[in-house]
Amino acid sequence: MSLPLTEQERHNLAMNIVGKDLEAQGFEFLAVNSTLKKNPQFVVLKNKTLHFIVVKAILFPNPVQDYDKDSMLKMKMHADKFEAKTYYAGVGLGHGSNYQMPILKNEDYTVVYNGLQEIVF
Repeated sequence: MSLPLTEQERHNLAMNIVGKDLEAQGFEFLAVNSTLKKNPQFVVLKNKTLHFIVVKAILFPNPVQDYDKDSMLKMKMHADKFEAKTYYAGVGLGHGSNYQMPILKNEDYTVVYNGLQEIVF
């Protein structure tokens, strides 16, 4: 029987999904941080502009676009010191065939990822 993914494994899965998207968009990776609750996860460069990206793995049925406004405001203020843009990347994850079940290792899963949300206050 397969075991459920841990919080760190779900976070890493979400980071891989966002990282592939960033790579496909031509971003240059300057720093990657996969530590839980340590933001940002990605510091990237594109068109000479610095971008700070916060990645969150969201479990079904929670909406992927919702983020903690207080923590994102702190991240935005930090990014502003570096003249960087701030983005949130919510990645919805669910079991492949039954959303009521946890995501299991070595089994299919579903993904809802709507791309980067720029954070502006």
